Amino acid sequence: MGDYQSIYNRSLTNPDEFWAEAAEDIHWYKRWDRVLDDSNPPFYQWFTGGRLNTCYNAVDVHVENGAGDRLALIYDSPVTDSVRKISYQELRDLVAQFAGALANQGVGKGDRVIVYMPMVPEAAIAMLACARIGAIHSVVFGGFAANELATRIDDAKPKVIVSASCGIEPGRVVEYKPLLDEAIELATYKPAHCIVLARPQATATMVDGRDIDWSEAVAGAEPADCVPVEATDPLYILYTSGTTGEPKGVVRDHGGHAVALKWSMKNIYDVDAGQVYWAASDVGWVVGHSYIVYAPLLQGCTTIMFEGKPVGTPDPGAFWRVIAEHGVEVMFTAPTAFRAIKKEDPAGEYIKKYDLSKFRILFLAGERCDPDTLHWAEDMLKVPVIDHWWQTETGWAIAANCMGIDFAPVKPGSPTRAVPGYDVQVLDEEGNPVAANDMGAISIKLPLPPGTLPTLWNNDARYQESYLSRFPGYYLTGDAGYKDNDDYLWIMSRIDDVINVAGHRLSTGAMEEVLASHPDVAECAVIGAADPLKGQLPVGMVVLKAGVDRNDKDILPELVHLIRDQIGPVAAFKQATVVQRLPKTRSGKVLRGTMRKIADGERYKAPATIDDPVILEEITEALKILGYPKSG
Repeated sequence: MGDYQSIYNRSLTNPDEFWAEAAEDIHWYKRWDRVLDDSNPPFYQWFTGGRLNTCYNAVDVHVENGAGDRLALIYDSPVTDSVRKISYQELRDLVAQFAGALANQGVGKGDRVIVYMPMVPEAAIAMLACARIGAIHSVVFGGFAANELATRIDDAKPKVIVSASCGIEPGRVVEYKPLLDEAIELATYKPAHCIVLARPQATATMVDGRDIDWSEAVAGAEPADCVPVEATDPLYILYTSGTTGEPKGVVRDHGGHAVALKWSMKNIYDVDAGQVYWAASDVGWVVGHSYIVYAPLLQGCTTIMFEGKPVGTPDPGAFWRVIAEHGVEVMFTAPTAFRAIKKEDPAGEYIKKYDLSKFRILFLAGERCDPDTLHWAEDMLKVPVIDHWWQTETGWAIAANCMGIDFAPVKPGSPTRAVPGYDVQVLDEEGNPVAANDMGAISIKLPLPPGTLPTLWNNDARYQESYLSRFPGYYLTGDAGYKDNDDYLWIMSRIDDVINVAGHRLSTGAMEEVLASHPDVAECAVIGAADPLKGQLPVGMVVLKAGVDRNDKDILPELVHLIRDQIGPVAAFKQATVVQRLPKTRSGKVLRGTMRKIADGERYKAPATIDDPVILEEITEALKILGYPKSG
């Protein structure tokens, strides 16, 4: 334990010394020339001149240090009723073998590999195999719609795509191969090969000359050694969810990423080598990259891959069973999961069935945790419940209660204070810091710490435009909120139109594009309305073209299907209503924020620039019919 304030201050006043110290925990083939390279702002780089291998640091180093028999990964799959345990030595051999299989298909340093997989060990093996040979992986959430996958294929231009015959949801099998085939058909760029993992629940139809069975690919491969790469070389590309058109590919480098993630395991999560750590997420999201695969393995922990749900696989005790059976000490999941468990088991009867004596801390992130859910979890589990805040772009926590440094009093609704390395400031419209307790745009003073995005894939200009142009010298998080008198951060809303559905950031603009493509729709708006279970749910308002005489009841299901088909079920888009017109300013700006307030039952004031205030009464009636505002 240490003193948070002095550690935090040192991280900002002397970042070179602070992060050089943290970097001593990582194995380097060649030490860095500069810790922070600020020669080309705003494109800052960490550990320039250094050479390392992320896979070596996550896997081989533990085997070489005598911990090869320690469990590296536990795969727990209630949907297939199976558990598989993999030691560090076994993981090293599996990764080296698959890296050899990739090399046999011509994959080398700097080549891209898309990983489109369910929550099975092979997904992590594929990621680590790419890191081993210096290839750049881009994981796309398994089951994502074909057109979304196609845009990522065109942007990343992968030499190989690694997939599986299917994913398994409670009560249904989702076949991946038809989606993959359709995506390749839609994409302009064509990968040379696909390596497909056969699962017994579905048979994939293979394309001759292009598709290779995983087991056959591995059987004919020589194990590959780790390839040293530059600290500044890309480890992976991760596309932000919900983007249409040209996707935003967040880039993560090798050096800063390894240093920051390993530092975070002890200092934020208070987890040591040999302990069991579980991030209940998916490898398709940033949490899965950082805290299912890389950080726990860098720290020498046992990580859990869970192929199931918090409820329904088979009951609301699923999480407690996994914690009890595998001796989980620290868990990280989304508040949505706990809202679902609380809804099914409000009195916590299932918790009483399991021995949770080893369990120490619950971390929540992915969306703001409402105080009710936080208090329920505290009361039921009798352990600290820590809300923390970060983004796909940052790769690790911006604000947290750093449990390995010192425990700060919890303020429900706040993710506590800025993590060392992050100079978080709240700015007004002109870019000036605001007073304590005043709302503003939450921004981070440059340079960002190691492990965060150095740029977007092949798009420096968009990186600057999206994140750095609003307030020069700052990274714009896109969130609005305030700092209180104790420097605790309060994240209140998105600045733009990105909504948070069950921890998944989705663009309402992307949904609007899809709805607008329907032949009967003249214009539309999608808002994120508060939902007691999922945080927010999208609600569509559509204005039909003049002369359309079809029944609303026929059109609305088509709109729901359109979103499901083009963005995917993750959007949870189930509600839309036909309105005569949308509320707008005289300049034509749709008043989405005002509509959201109506849906959430918040007080609102019609903007002075509104073109016709009567429209808001019509919108209120339309939302009332849909059941908004919701209670609870």
